[in-house]
Amino acid sequence: MMLNELGRKLKWMYEKAPKGEKVAMIHLFGIEYANEIKKYSIKDIVNAANMPKSYGTEVAKGVHLSRFVSIK
Repeated sequence: MMLNELGRKLKWMYEKAPKGEKVAMIHLFGIEYANEIKKYSIKDIVNAANMPKSYGTEVAKGVHLSRFVSIK
């Protein structure tokens, strides 16, 4: 997956998240796409999503969680 695709997917997951679940969806993005995310800079992915830089921390949390959890 290319950088721009990851950015679009992050933005889409964030925008389509149920009320009160936006941060959880950022974490889920990190978990689901961890292997692809590791090929790029998280900062660049968040920038491609046109989202605040601080969201990179939340994506990183999801990537770290990916070693311990799986998606239902």
